[in-house]
Amino acid sequence: MKDFPVFSTESGVSSLILREVPYRQEAYIHIQDVQPEGFSEHLAECISFCRVVGAERILASGSELLEDYPVFMQLLEMRGTAWVDTEKLCSLFPVTEQTVTRWRQIYNKAMRGVDGARTLEQKDEKRLCAAPGAYFLHDDGHLLGIGWMEDTKLLAVASVVPGSGERLMHTLMSLVEGEDMIIEVASTNKKAIRLYERLGFVRIKEICSWYDVCMSSFNPIASESNKNSCHL
Repeated sequence: MKDFPVFSTESGVSSLILREVPYRQEAYIHIQDVQPEGFSEHLAECISFCRVVGAERILASGSELLEDYPVFMQLLEMRGTAWVDTEKLCSLFPVTEQTVTRWRQIYNKAMRGVDGARTLEQKDEKRLCAAPGAYFLHDDGHLLGIGWMEDTKLLAVASVVPGSGERLMHTLMSLVEGEDMIIEVASTNKKAIRLYERLGFVRIKEICSWYDVCMSSFNPIASESNKNSCHL
């Protein structure tokens, strides 16, 4: 589904990220420029549009005025020095044109339950092959999981075999050993955060907060007006 980088109303401008609507029934509103006096009206119009295209959960960020809503998740930045336990290394196999579809399928299955993760489509396969960084990770011919790196930034890691996350991380860190490594992770992904912290990564900053503006039990807009109400 097409995103709307610029969604204008009489009250302001936002970006509507709709790409996850077909897969998760989720839409994201990034507030760009809205005056306080027109905020409720503008947000209501954004929510209404997202509902029309099929979104059941709608998250918003970009404005202090959203703080009246409950925080759904925060995007955190973690940093640490890449180090390697050689006893926990496994084998790396770069994605190829012949294997990229399988890699994408594994990624999408693993990330389906991860808040904020982007679903990869067939059109993304060309980019995955063109830019080195997507890998299968094997141990003695058995697939343990997948990883995705961009320079020193971890874009994704996913286990196929439960309990192999630490091995996957050491293997991916071996690509940039000794360098400062960056990870962005949703605050709701507690299991991943615990793993990263065990490996020495620390939370540096909160990149942004996403607020749930589509709560049946908590909706400031609905309390002001029944128009454009949003219920799960």
